[in-house]
Amino acid sequence: MNPVTPDQLALQRLYFWEKTAPDRIALTQPMGGGVTRDLSWAQVGDEVRRMATHLKAQGWAPGSKVAILSKNCAWWLMSDLAIWMAGYVSVPLYPTLAHGTVRQILAHSEARACFVGKLDDWEGMKPGVPEDLPCISYPLSPPDAIKCFEGWNAIIARNEPLKGEVVRDADELATLIYTSGTTGQPKGVMHSFGNFAWAIGRGIDRVKMTQSDRMLSYLPLAHVVERVLVEHGWLATGMHVFFADSLDTFAKDLQRARPTIFFSVPRLWVKFQQGVHHKLPPAKLDRLLSIPLVGALVRRKVQKALGLDQCRFAAGGAAPMPVPLLAWYRKLGLPVNEGYGLTENLAVSNLTLAGRNQEGTVGPPYSGVEVRTDAATGEIQMRSPAVMQGYYKEPALTREAFTPDDWLRTGDKGQIDAQGKLRITGRVKDLFKTSKGKYVAPAPIEDKLVMHELVEACVVTGANLGQPLGIVMLNAEAVAQAADAARRVQFEASLGEHLKTINASLDPHEQLKCLVVATTAWTVENDIVTPTFKVKRNRIEDAYSANYERWEASGQTVIWQSS
Repeated sequence: MNPVTPDQLALQRLYFWEKTAPDRIALTQPMGGGVTRDLSWAQVGDEVRRMATHLKAQGWAPGSKVAILSKNCAWWLMSDLAIWMAGYVSVPLYPTLAHGTVRQILAHSEARACFVGKLDDWEGMKPGVPEDLPCISYPLSPPDAIKCFEGWNAIIARNEPLKGEVVRDADELATLIYTSGTTGQPKGVMHSFGNFAWAIGRGIDRVKMTQSDRMLSYLPLAHVVERVLVEHGWLATGMHVFFADSLDTFAKDLQRARPTIFFSVPRLWVKFQQGVHHKLPPAKLDRLLSIPLVGALVRRKVQKALGLDQCRFAAGGAAPMPVPLLAWYRKLGLPVNEGYGLTENLAVSNLTLAGRNQEGTVGPPYSGVEVRTDAATGEIQMRSPAVMQGYYKEPALTREAFTPDDWLRTGDKGQIDAQGKLRITGRVKDLFKTSKGKYVAPAPIEDKLVMHELVEACVVTGANLGQPLGIVMLNAEAVAQAADAARRVQFEASLGEHLKTINASLDPHEQLKCLVVATTAWTVENDIVTPTFKVKRNRIEDAYSANYERWEASGQTVIWQSS
């Protein structure tokens, strides 16, 4: 049995807030054009119960799977709760998947229905949804989905609220979280209600969230961190959740929410930094921050411009955070705590302690989490009550995921110091060997490479080459400026100096032969990054490896590659 009490489980938390805070605002949903809609806990409970009545009336077997294909919105969370209340299992899909992946997940999960919600590319995804699969649209769904499928509002208008308090036991399967995956096909990670309750309980032990907190939900709710931190943090504490409207309105959405707790992935923390440097060049910012009274005013102004002036706990994760980036935010008065975890353990493994400079590590384990490293490979292994039940319909892969003594294999390499803090040193499988027989760990080099103001993402690669090489993707502004020949020469010189500085800090076998500049964006749409912006190394190899030997032999320090 999972070591949680019934009142900690997701549905029971909804019932608690329905009874104790019915009039308090639970969710704020932008409706477009600057208009927002507030939903109280009573309204959330009522709509969830009405949708649960509809779903239950379909007569599917208990434990049947129901998919959610949508960007983050109030109806996403209410759909999840309604699926659970009706006795079913939810299957979230990333709102950026290719139609082939959509079809594969719907088929593998044996989904009986799908909520088709707020999407930017429904036309591209639509071929992945079987024509005979029952679907339900949201008020903000694409027009074609609203036209083809019965809508949320119509369904709740004709159904009575489900009575009573349905109880789903801690050990019951709650959801299948299909991994975004940097390699291979997505796997359906099985998590129970008890897994979620235990995970958010440990999270609140480390990050003291309360009902007075505010969060902005914008990273995909199909991703494990958003699911645990936002959805289950919301249910556990009763805090106020705001939703982002669109990429174009993100800055305004942050200003509207003024989150007190904020999580982002490294690539977005880098973009925030570059946005600040665009208005205040690094040298000028450093000079201003060094002046006692002026520095305090500048810090406050920059934090307010980011919409993070009321943020009391900021965090990063899903990929390593470069130490210089963490140091920059600390100097700005906005220390960013770094967390570590996997879909397979609900992202609850390690987190740096607030108020302490533990940069370069992901801190000690959460309470109740055990972490060790394999003596032979350095692989990080862990166990806790948040670890998955297994991969859906994949017993062989499930067995491979665990050691003989039932520790979860993370696939990451790391070191644990005397204080119990964990340092991530790379992926076990990301290590590659040069033609000189020397192994190279790319992650620490990439942490240095990404810290140039022109660079948005990067990869270090070069298996079987004499020396590794770096591939960098420029940010959108730099790509536009590089069309000017004179500016391109400046960029080459700056990147060349950056490379020289990095190589000076590396062992000889790690030093990069050259930097390749990719001006074609690496996006979710072209399948080079995951929905949380982790670069898929296998896709980089597919796209660029045919050029490696030519680049290595060119003798150039900086090489431009447009495709």
